[in-house]
Amino acid sequence: MKAESAYIFYLSSGLKCVFTPVNAPVAYCALGVAAGSRMEPPRLNGLAHLTEHMLFKGTQKRGAFHINNRLERLGGELNAYTTKEELVVHATVLKEDLAKALDLLSDIFFHSTFPTQELAKEKEVIADEISSYKESPSELIVDEFDQLLFDGHPLSAPILGTRHSLALVKSSDLFDFVCRYFVPSQMVLSVVANISERLMQTLAHRYFDLNSASFLAPPSFQGDLPAPFFMEKRRRTHQAHCLMGVRAYSYSEPKRIALALLTNLLGGFSPNARLNLLLREKYGLVYNVEASYTPYSDSGVAGIYFGSDRNDWKRCFDLIRMELNKLCQAPLTPRQLHSVQKQLIGQMTIAADNAESKCLNQLKSVMVYGKVEPLEVLTERVRAVTALELMEVAQELFSPQAMSTLLYI
Repeated sequence: MKAESAYIFYLSSGLKCVFTPVNAPVAYCALGVAAGSRMEPPRLNGLAHLTEHMLFKGTQKRGAFHINNRLERLGGELNAYTTKEELVVHATVLKEDLAKALDLLSDIFFHSTFPTQELAKEKEVIADEISSYKESPSELIVDEFDQLLFDGHPLSAPILGTRHSLALVKSSDLFDFVCRYFVPSQMVLSVVANISERLMQTLAHRYFDLNSASFLAPPSFQGDLPAPFFMEKRRRTHQAHCLMGVRAYSYSEPKRIALALLTNLLGGFSPNARLNLLLREKYGLVYNVEASYTPYSDSGVAGIYFGSDRNDWKRCFDLIRMELNKLCQAPLTPRQLHSVQKQLIGQMTIAADNAESKCLNQLKSVMVYGKVEPLEVLTERVRAVTALELMEVAQELFSPQAMSTLLYI
């Protein structure tokens, strides 16, 4: 199967492989599994992230030192991350070392031993990470907002967990989590490299054609929408921090494209985002203001964050509401719509030209949709969004009646 020069094939175990050939001396590979923090038992919050750390601490044939040096001594890199819905380990190597990288990914995913002495040390490392996180209100406010927005559901739990929940984790819990969720049918292998499709299939079969296993699906999200809230928390911080947001669309909702356009227009990475021009450039009230949209398999979050002087937060809040009201009350002009679409398409195209981003993005696409759509198809979807659709999404999600607010002051 071919899509934007990406080839997708399946191993007998059910593991999905996606491969894009490129003319470059560097190869990128990643192995991802649908086993994020939402799959954890509530009392063991942080288990998925801890598992990610422990994958590097020893296998049946390699110690932690050998894992960490296997690729680095070749000039390569090995890294990993955990989200609420997946755990991914990815590597960057010279193309002649790709087989070594794939061998290592297979080894740490399927043969990790989770030694008890390493577990104790890694808990301390993550506990320090949690402490550091709590000292960053711009990050902490996101976790607390999710806890309020998804009250009681696994999506509400912080990815890092807590000191208390980490203390409860034993090596047997790691083994149980891996046995339950590290199932080939829930995994995707992604490679971007200067090799043939035939060699790619040979390598995939060599290192990943394992026995299949049953899979226990995570609980789907069926929570009722909470009434919009305004919550104020006292924090000993120099600035006031504010997060306004709402539950949003899942990966399968067609309106997600319009929402992505709206959040990029309001507070994307570019300095010409409306809220940045308004709050920072025009009035000098903030250093940072941003809008974001995070979709999940069955829900999502759209939010606007800013940090300001304590005396300015109300003015910032009112200015943001004013800008949102503009989007709710009148559609963009044809010229404005074209500009918004062009900017997002440009960002997508530039990101697609980065081989590492391509490797991780095609992994995510196959994990969520089972395919990699050509960039041309994605850009056409962006161009197909109308000004009326943007206004309707703004009215649904960004009206004063819909949005909730968490304030640190």
